[in-house]
Amino acid sequence: MSHSNVKKKPVGKMLLMGVISAALYVLLLLKQDVIISYIGQGGVYAILPIITAFIFSYVHGSFTGDFWTVMGIEAAKKKKEVK
Repeated sequence: MSHSNVKKKPVGKMLLMGVISAALYVLLLLKQDVIISYIGQGGVYAILPIITAFIFSYVHGSFTGDFWTVMGIEAAKKKKEVK
């Protein structure tokens, strides 16, 4: 019997990143007053929105990529040019 090259779908990672993503959004909405007060202080705190955006982008992007992989949708592969 030959083994085919079947990739294991990242269901666990997808679920974990989905939960983390949802938790980040809930935390952001529930604690927005505290977050805004820190950002409003200026100085070093001014970088907080940028850091927050990177964290949200990474977590949500990871979840979305794994979601499409689990659904069986992959990016098209470039075809090699034949000369």
